[in-house]
Amino acid sequence: MAFDRRTFLGTTAATGAAVALTGAAGAPAAAQPGPRTYSFTVMGTTDLHGNVFNWDYFTDKEFDDKAHNDVGLAKISTLVDQVRAEKGRCNTLLIDAGDTIQGTQLSYYYAKVDPITARRGPVHPMAQAMNAIGYDAAALGNHEFNYGIPVLRKFEEQCDFPLLGANALDAKTLRPAFAPYSMHRLRTPHGRDVKVAVLGLTNPGIAIWDKANVQGKMTFPGLEEQAAKYVPKLRSMGADVVIVSAHSGSSGTSSYGDQLPYIENAAALVAEQVPGIDAILVGHAHTEIPEYRVKNKATGKDVVLSEPLKWGQRLTLFDFELTWSKGCWSVAKVGARVLNSNTAAEDPKITRLLSDEHRKVVAYVNQVIGTSTQAMSSADGPVKDVAIIDLISHVQAETVKGALAGTEWAALPVLSQASCFSRTASIPAGQVTIRDAAGLYPFENSLEARLLTGAQLKDYLEYSARYYVRTAPGDVVDPAKLTNSEGTPDYNYDAVYGLSYDIDIAQPAGSRIAGLSFQGKPVDPAAQFVLAVNNYRASGGGNFPHVPQARQLWANSDEIRNTIIQWVKAKGTVDPAQFATVDWRLTRGGVPVF
Repeated sequence: MAFDRRTFLGTTAATGAAVALTGAAGAPAAAQPGPRTYSFTVMGTTDLHGNVFNWDYFTDKEFDDKAHNDVGLAKISTLVDQVRAEKGRCNTLLIDAGDTIQGTQLSYYYAKVDPITARRGPVHPMAQAMNAIGYDAAALGNHEFNYGIPVLRKFEEQCDFPLLGANALDAKTLRPAFAPYSMHRLRTPHGRDVKVAVLGLTNPGIAIWDKANVQGKMTFPGLEEQAAKYVPKLRSMGADVVIVSAHSGSSGTSSYGDQLPYIENAAALVAEQVPGIDAILVGHAHTEIPEYRVKNKATGKDVVLSEPLKWGQRLTLFDFELTWSKGCWSVAKVGARVLNSNTAAEDPKITRLLSDEHRKVVAYVNQVIGTSTQAMSSADGPVKDVAIIDLISHVQAETVKGALAGTEWAALPVLSQASCFSRTASIPAGQVTIRDAAGLYPFENSLEARLLTGAQLKDYLEYSARYYVRTAPGDVVDPAKLTNSEGTPDYNYDAVYGLSYDIDIAQPAGSRIAGLSFQGKPVDPAAQFVLAVNNYRASGGGNFPHVPQARQLWANSDEIRNTIIQWVKAKGTVDPAQFATVDWRLTRGGVPVF
């Protein structure tokens, strides 16, 4: 039976105090003599990103990485069953911290190709799997909004559990657009149930990253602000335990700088600043944190944080011990740990449930859409100008040129930014499939055109070049240790197609771009250029300078990867000789590194 949002919100929705009250299965045991204690476990996942099977749709084979991790809800289901068997089904809860319906071709297919929003459309595979496993609640992630609010609302309707977002507000009424929290009763042997509140918090960066989908419809205040509002309320409602499920990393960093007055990765700050929280399931940062303790400033008590690794690679366990004293339950002890899904077999219940959907998507991604004259790989993309990333930029630039034809901007040169989104992307020689083309761009970004000057582009490239670790002339260069300086992810290093330049990695960040030229001539700081740029970057993602404030000349709602697929279909043949050039290189004192 699908979760009924109207029943869930009930009559309290108008006051922003939505609550679901669920009872764990099983009858209470007879009362026992002696001290009253009770133990239970809250399991958690996060950043599942559309992974049900231990399968990579971009390589068309079982998922594997250097650490031999496995992925998918089918494996998580087996771990969950093991924990429930050990602890007792009635002594466990299962929650998630968001980013559920975007990330794989399985999730893309049921948002775009055979959409769940169609009349008599299918049930989303993630809803089917999570319902079958028995999730109790899930926080909203920022990627939940990538396909637009109608898709998210349909997914919400299909889930048997609430989607929580205390800081996702209706833009007009400033009331919760989703349930802020859920309340769960766990039966104990002592005649007094334990009430566990789960508060859901999402990322305020949604207002930037998915501006086109949420502007004027929803607003996203800070996590601390909303937690401070709801945690006392949950305690006043009788919650014995308060758990926060936060789609927000623990580090306190932000990829959108000062564009919003809220911190992107605020989970540790919530723990430190808001009293009354016992544990936080952390998401968004795609890091593994088995247990991290933060002392609350007001109470002096530890708040336990845990972040399980993305895509269903880990399952967090929060183990609680409660004692009965003075007429109420109190938390005596809480610890956290993670289980590795590569120790578990896929649950046949889940694989059988979604075998048809899996086969449909495998057939879809293996459709041949063209041919390539030679093989291309992104393996060296972080340190070299490679043809496969030039392909992304060439398609983007050509698309923008076509869109601006006949406008006042038609005569301006069009440049393009692109990143090495995946170090394993490849285009084979010969037949090219949808999965080959889609694998170049694993994100749901769309394309825009922004107007920038030569001086602004120089600033942009200097900012991008922070990605490299400063390496003195004569020092040994290890490509594996040269990139990702200060934790900068690959997708926040941009190369600009259409300009020529050197990046001197011996220089400090901010003084690395040399020989910047366009068509063989030094770039005039006052000259105007059109930059083909993804909506994430244009909206401030990565905190690159100038682009968010630059004039928008054109925008498209179609995903860039779909634009690449359609381009390959239209051309029939991909020939790197027609678009690939070595425009940038790493140097030290003018001497090429490679």
